[in-house]
Amino acid sequence: MLVPMPAQAAAPSQLVLVVGAEELLVDRAVARIVAAKRAVDPETDTRDLTPGNFNPGTFAELVSPSLFGESRVVVVRSAQDLAADDAAMLTSVLDGLAEEITLVVVHLGGVKGKALLTAVEKAGAARVDVAKVTKPTERIAFLREEFKAARRQITEEAARALLDAVGNELRELAAAASQLIADTTDEAKTPIDETVVAKYYSGRAEVSGFTVADLAVDGRTAQALEQLRWALATGTAPVLITSALAAGVRSVARVASAPRGARPADLARELGMPPWKIDKVRQQVRGWTPDGIGTALLAVAEADAAVKGGGDDPAYALERCVVTVCRARGQGAGARG
Repeated sequence: MLVPMPAQAAAPSQLVLVVGAEELLVDRAVARIVAAKRAVDPETDTRDLTPGNFNPGTFAELVSPSLFGESRVVVVRSAQDLAADDAAMLTSVLDGLAEEITLVVVHLGGVKGKALLTAVEKAGAARVDVAKVTKPTERIAFLREEFKAARRQITEEAARALLDAVGNELRELAAAASQLIADTTDEAKTPIDETVVAKYYSGRAEVSGFTVADLAVDGRTAQALEQLRWALATGTAPVLITSALAAGVRSVARVASAPRGARPADLARELGMPPWKIDKVRQQVRGWTPDGIGTALLAVAEADAAVKGGGDDPAYALERCVVTVCRARGQGAGARG
């Protein structure tokens, strides 16, 4: 699924190209690069840029030598969606990166933005390919790897039961695996079987994190809060809900930045989503602005940190996040209109 970084990843290349449509695995690939850089210099700064906040002047400053030689990782995500001038700016710096800079270019692959991808490759980038996970067997394999990384075992039947209960999204599956591992620490030497999965996940499919996320992205505050409280009451892990909210807002951002006249089938190939989801997200995009998307992503990030130990009350953090996401829909629309 993911080509591992080379053995010498403790000193990552100055230029790295990450190619793929599986967001979770792409994020992990980027995180490994950042971790490798920080293993060399713990003070390494990280900057994330997207087509929505890419400013040529700021970018040029970020990849230029600093007065004190601070180590920095600059990540340009969704590079295939950069405007022509921005792509030209990125291309112009490829051969002149400051020694302390690591530039990571994240590209979906495919035809869109192909010239930029080729330019980055020709500049000598270390390439990391992330394959799309599409088959049930591949998701089962993904789950096994999640448990293996934590030095735990899960039976084939239990993995299938977890997949049935949680759904196909890798972020939710990863969060569910993490939660299950944490909840069964006392039985660490015993493989997780169907009985264990049923104990923790029975009934959870009725109200999943995606139910809450869909309502929040639609701006339906009252219904989203009602479903959130029911999901928590029936045992849905808070981390699954923040994961679903993140996936929902990111999907809106990706479809919103795509060409308006593109066919669902074409977008599905470019964005790595099934055509039915493209149609669904296109309905959700209405009312969203770049400012609103930015606000929603920040709220989700804050809630995610809170439910993972950064806050005292996960339920309150989630409620505040849901309200913020609902209100973010339409933010700035009046000023733009």
